[in-house]
Amino acid sequence: MLKKQWPAFVLAFVLPLLAVFWWWGGFNAVSVTETEAGPYRYAYLDYEGPISNMRKTQRKALDEFDAAKVEAGDTISVILDDPRAASGKVRAQLGYTLAEGAPIPEGLKEGRIERRPVYAAQVEAAVLLAPSKAYQALSDTLEPSGQAIVMPTVELYRPAGQANRIGTFILEMNR
Repeated sequence: MLKKQWPAFVLAFVLPLLAVFWWWGGFNAVSVTETEAGPYRYAYLDYEGPISNMRKTQRKALDEFDAAKVEAGDTISVILDDPRAASGKVRAQLGYTLAEGAPIPEGLKEGRIERRPVYAAQVEAAVLLAPSKAYQALSDTLEPSGQAIVMPTVELYRPAGQANRIGTFILEMNR
């Protein structure tokens, strides 16, 4: 009986899952390069807790931008601690990039990152999928030379601006 139903199972469950994974950029390649990045000016909230709850604080920062009527740039996350070393908990600065003359929304802190040499991993994927792809690609690139990912890292996400398109995620680690 099971042998006759496998095509229906594939059509009903496997193909839709693969389609969503493809649509979210799950099959997109990650490019890892040595480059220069920055400078960045950003407004942020401090965060300490499980890596899985960071989006709530990121959203709270965006709400502050909206309340102040200040245009938020790309999403920026400065990850200060390695979540692998602290059972999934991190310290981070979560916010959005700012134009040079833009005011800092009330309740947020100003951060600056100067231009510096980095390893950069870039991928076009959904915001929930992109970080794991980028960190894995960076780790795979560094491993043959005996290096490992070292914190802090900077994560930038630029939405595509259309609901049916995915954005660009860039992970930067100092060289």
